[in-house]
Amino acid sequence: MPVTVKIPTPLRALTLNRDTVSAEAATLNDLVAHLEGEFPGMRERLCDDTGELRRFVNIYVNGEDVRFLQGLATGLKTGDEISIVPAVAGGC
Repeated sequence: MPVTVKIPTPLRALTLNRDTVSAEAATLNDLVAHLEGEFPGMRERLCDDTGELRRFVNIYVNGEDVRFLQGLATGLKTGDEISIVPAVAGGC
């Protein structure tokens, strides 16, 4: 099941500056495992010590926030587009 993953600028150092990668995964959890295998350090950037998504990382499958789907158990199918979006904050 090839899916396309959009990599944000802060994580591109792990992917050798690639802004998109393709992967085979049945669930988002499988995708994180695949990304960790191909790009070591990715899991710790996406998940906390309990294995859940970090508060400041948003992941979307075809534009839908996975927190409103099944989180890391969200199923994936061929052609899905996954966007990793780090939260931004700041201002005065």
